[in-house]
Amino acid sequence: MKNVPWLLIAGLVPLVGTALIAVVPRKSWVRGIALGTSLVTLAVVIAMATQFQIGGPDKFQFVTTYSWIPAFGVSFTLGVDGIGLVLVALAACLVPVVLIASWRDVEPPGSIKSYFGLMLVLQSMIIWVFSALDVFLFYLLFEAMLIPAYLLIGRFGGAQRSYAAMKFLLYSLFGGLIMLAALIGLYVASQTLLGNGTFDFQTLSSLQINTGLQNWLFLGFFLAFAIKAPLWPLHTWLPDAASEATPGTAVMLVALMDKVGTFGMIRYCLQLFPDASRTFAFTICILAVVSIVYGALVAIGQTDIMRLISYTSVSHFGFIIIGIFAFTTQGQTGSVFYMVAHGFSTAALFLIAGVMMARGKSRNIADYGGVFKVAPLLAGFVLIAGLSGLALPGMASFPGEFLVLVGSFLRYPVLAIIATVAIVLSAVYILWLYQRVATGEPRGVVTEKFGDLRSREVWVFVPIVAVMIALGVYPQAVTRVIEPAVQSTLDRVGAVNPEPTALKPAESTKETTP
Repeated sequence: MKNVPWLLIAGLVPLVGTALIAVVPRKSWVRGIALGTSLVTLAVVIAMATQFQIGGPDKFQFVTTYSWIPAFGVSFTLGVDGIGLVLVALAACLVPVVLIASWRDVEPPGSIKSYFGLMLVLQSMIIWVFSALDVFLFYLLFEAMLIPAYLLIGRFGGAQRSYAAMKFLLYSLFGGLIMLAALIGLYVASQTLLGNGTFDFQTLSSLQINTGLQNWLFLGFFLAFAIKAPLWPLHTWLPDAASEATPGTAVMLVALMDKVGTFGMIRYCLQLFPDASRTFAFTICILAVVSIVYGALVAIGQTDIMRLISYTSVSHFGFIIIGIFAFTTQGQTGSVFYMVAHGFSTAALFLIAGVMMARGKSRNIADYGGVFKVAPLLAGFVLIAGLSGLALPGMASFPGEFLVLVGSFLRYPVLAIIATVAIVLSAVYILWLYQRVATGEPRGVVTEKFGDLRSREVWVFVPIVAVMIALGVYPQAVTRVIEPAVQSTLDRVGAVNPEPTALKPAESTKETTP
């Protein structure tokens, strides 16, 4: 089983499903083929995960490599450490749920092939971008993901879909071009130091590039990742894109694609440019705290439910980024765990919003109210997803947020305190949303005909809620997988956990004795 190219198969299965969708004669088969393909992909990833050796001798496992452009040192190389594995698993778990939730989202029937085919293509690219061990391959996938995402937003979105899709594309292309310049600079540096240029990540991560050049290359990569993440003030494309997209596309965009930004910070910014990472860490943490506070404040004032959820993600990504650049074991472990938890929590919120909009034909929060009286099951899932989003103990987001704050406090106590106070704002926007949507008397577009969840919709939310509770109760299932990879990253950066400062008992006695 060790020689099975698991990652190659996991990425190829969705592409095979896309090909079947393209040639299948009956459109009524498309949804079933897409769902079946995603379930096969999930089975492959589960089989791979059972073979993963936690703390094994190899930094990257399931490595598959094929020579691609040998003249430039480019290869098609895939492999995962614990961080990559949990993010690949996140993509494999969420896509079947998204497809079930999107079962009736696309009309007319002629669009079904395109919609579900693009979803599978995007899943394939996401799986491979989290497992690429060739920097050129990563960049190619990083840019190629824009094509299916742009088409999903621009063709199947709301009234302002063209504007939102173009804004998303321009922001991403700008970041990608800056990253390309940095990639070329990295190749030239490797050629100077090694005699032969290479894009092999493991080789590049062992190079000793001079600090001045590191700073410029770091900024090139970081800018692209900060746009994708998104980090304030480069976040403005996200609310437009996510609010105009279908709920299923919004999940793919925010719960999965945006994680490529924070993943890239850990994998490439920190490990390729460790000196530069330390140089810019404090500035980045300040921007992360601004994102936390700004995203929460703006979310409170939103009247559009999709935009509200989008701004909550701006705030959540701030927590993830400050944990990454705190350079502590707790902070970085919490950040990776937070990525996984945020994926499920945000998916639940977007898909619940999709169910409400399908019934109420409105994205305006003020048009809803009293959902609990006419659809108690739906209202219950709204509450559960919201509580997970505000990191209630026992829900998935709590362990990640707690570890991020503890790890950040050890390095930057003032910033951590500000971020902790900002948690109160998350309670405001989540509980206020629930109060406006679920409580009171039915009003506006919500009538007695506003039906509760159907069986297909229950199958969407029950697995998500089960995972959120399971991760909240037993976070070790994920943390023990990612901790060796986190420690390896911190070793490369040269970071050690700060020692907590405390008075010794004897010193304390002297100070208090008259």
